[in-house]
Amino acid sequence: MLDDLHIHDFYRDAGRTLLALFNQFPAPATVYVEDIAGPDTPDEFGLHSPRHLACLGAMTWLKQCGYIHFTQQVRQEAVEEAALSHRSFLLLITRDKSGESNAELLDDAVRGGSSPQLQGLMERLMREFAAL
Repeated sequence: MLDDLHIHDFYRDAGRTLLALFNQFPAPATVYVEDIAGPDTPDEFGLHSPRHLACLGAMTWLKQCGYIHFTQQVRQEAVEEAALSHRSFLLLITRDKSGESNAELLDDAVRGGSSPQLQGLMERLMREFAAL
Protein backbone atom coordinates (compact mmCIF):
# COMPACT_ATOMS: atom_id res chain seq x y z
CA MET A 1 0.00 0.00 0.00
CA LEU A 2 1.18 3.49 -0.79
CA ASP A 3 2.31 5.68 2.08
CA ASP A 4 -0.28 8.44 2.23
CA LEU A 5 1.47 10.57 4.83
CA HIS A 6 1.52 13.40 2.29
CA ILE A 7 -2.30 13.34 2.21
CA HIS A 8 -2.47 13.62 6.02
CA ASP A 9 -0.01 16.53 5.82
CA PHE A 10 -2.21 18.11 3.15
CA TYR A 11 -5.31 17.87 5.33
CA ARG A 12 -3.46 19.40 8.28
CA ASP A 13 -1.95 22.21 6.15
CA ALA A 14 -5.27 22.98 4.48
CA GLY A 15 -7.09 22.95 7.81
CA ARG A 16 -4.53 25.21 9.48
CA THR A 17 -4.64 27.62 6.54
CA LEU A 18 -8.42 27.83 6.63
CA LEU A 19 -8.39 28.38 10.39
CA ALA A 20 -5.69 31.06 10.16
CA LEU A 21 -7.81 32.98 7.69
CA PHE A 22 -11.03 32.36 9.63
CA ASN A 23 -9.37 33.87 12.71
CA GLN A 24 -8.45 36.98 10.70
CA PHE A 25 -11.75 37.22 8.81
CA PRO A 26 -12.67 39.48 7.09
CA ALA A 27 -9.31 41.26 7.05
CA PRO A 28 -6.84 39.98 4.46
CA ALA A 29 -3.67 38.52 5.97
CA THR A 30 -0.23 37.35 5.03
CA VAL A 31 0.06 33.64 5.73
CA TYR A 32 3.60 32.32 6.14
CA VAL A 33 4.30 28.74 5.15
CA GLU A 34 6.38 28.20 8.30
CA ASP A 35 3.41 29.27 10.45
CA ILE A 36 1.38 26.46 8.91
CA ALA A 37 3.93 23.66 8.32
CA GLY A 38 6.51 24.49 10.95
CA PRO A 39 10.12 25.61 10.68
CA ASP A 40 12.03 24.83 7.52
CA THR A 41 15.74 24.39 6.98
CA PRO A 42 16.69 25.16 3.40
CA ASP A 43 19.56 23.12 2.00
CA GLU A 44 23.01 24.47 1.13
CA PHE A 45 21.60 25.89 -2.12
CA GLY A 46 18.75 27.69 -0.38
CA LEU A 47 16.11 25.26 -1.59
CA HIS A 48 13.21 24.53 0.71
CA SER A 49 12.39 21.08 2.02
CA PRO A 50 9.76 18.94 0.28
CA ARG A 51 7.53 19.40 3.36
CA HIS A 52 7.69 23.19 3.07
CA LEU A 53 6.93 23.05 -0.65
CA ALA A 54 4.03 20.65 -0.08
CA CYS A 55 2.47 23.14 2.33
CA LEU A 56 2.88 25.92 -0.22
CA GLY A 57 1.26 23.59 -2.74
CA ALA A 58 -1.70 23.09 -0.39
CA MET A 59 -2.17 26.86 -0.16
CA THR A 60 -2.03 27.16 -3.94
CA TRP A 61 -4.52 24.31 -4.33
CA LEU A 62 -6.92 25.99 -1.88
CA LYS A 63 -6.81 29.10 -4.08
CA GLN A 64 -7.23 27.21 -7.34
CA CYS A 65 -10.29 25.38 -5.98
CA GLY A 66 -11.93 28.53 -4.63
CA TYR A 67 -11.47 28.02 -0.88
CA ILE A 68 -9.27 31.09 -0.46
CA HIS A 69 -8.10 34.14 -2.37
CA PHE A 70 -4.69 35.77 -2.27
CA THR A 71 -3.10 38.47 -4.37
CA GLN A 72 0.37 37.05 -4.69
CA GLN A 73 2.87 34.53 -3.51
CA VAL A 74 5.95 35.98 -1.84
CA ARG A 75 8.74 33.82 -3.19
CA GLN A 76 8.16 30.43 -1.55
CA GLU A 77 7.68 31.98 1.89
CA ALA A 78 4.10 33.25 2.11
CA VAL A 79 0.90 34.31 0.41
CA GLU A 80 -0.20 37.94 0.70
CA GLU A 81 -3.60 39.51 1.21
CA ALA A 82 -5.15 36.11 1.73
CA ALA A 83 -8.78 35.71 2.77
CA LEU A 84 -11.45 33.05 2.88
CA SER A 85 -13.84 32.90 -0.03
CA HIS A 86 -17.51 33.52 0.70
CA ARG A 87 -18.25 29.80 0.35
CA SER A 88 -15.47 28.85 2.77
CA PHE A 89 -16.72 31.34 5.32
CA LEU A 90 -20.23 29.90 5.07
CA LEU A 91 -18.83 26.39 5.37
CA LEU A 92 -16.86 27.20 8.51
CA ILE A 93 -19.70 28.98 10.32
CA THR A 94 -22.18 26.14 9.65
CA ARG A 95 -23.09 24.26 12.80
CA ASP A 96 -23.46 20.50 13.10
CA LYS A 97 -26.19 18.64 15.04
CA SER A 98 -24.34 19.18 18.33
CA GLY A 99 -24.28 22.95 17.81
CA GLU A 100 -20.55 23.24 17.16
CA SER A 101 -19.44 25.18 14.13
CA ASN A 102 -17.32 23.51 11.50
CA ALA A 103 -14.57 25.97 12.47
CA GLU A 104 -14.67 24.67 16.06
CA LEU A 105 -14.62 21.07 14.89
CA LEU A 106 -11.72 21.79 12.55
CA ASP A 107 -9.78 23.57 15.28
CA ASP A 108 -10.23 20.58 17.61
CA ALA A 109 -9.17 18.14 14.89
CA VAL A 110 -6.10 20.15 13.87
CA ARG A 111 -4.93 20.77 17.43
CA GLY A 112 -5.44 17.41 19.03
CA GLY A 113 -7.27 15.04 16.79
CA SER A 114 -5.95 11.91 15.21
CA SER A 115 -5.07 11.79 11.53
CA PRO A 116 -8.16 9.67 10.71
CA GLN A 117 -10.39 12.16 12.57
CA LEU A 118 -8.88 15.09 10.67
CA GLN A 119 -9.09 13.22 7.38
CA GLY A 120 -12.76 12.38 7.89
CA LEU A 121 -13.63 15.95 8.80
CA MET A 122 -11.68 17.47 5.90
CA GLU A 123 -13.27 15.08 3.43
CA ARG A 124 -16.75 15.96 4.77
CA LEU A 125 -15.97 19.68 4.56
CA MET A 126 -14.74 19.32 0.98
CA ARG A 127 -17.94 17.49 -0.03
CA GLU A 128 -20.04 20.18 1.68
CA PHE A 129 -18.01 22.92 -0.01
CA ALA A 130 -18.63 21.33 -3.40
CA ALA A 131 -22.37 21.25 -2.66
CA LEU A 132 -22.61 24.96 -1.67
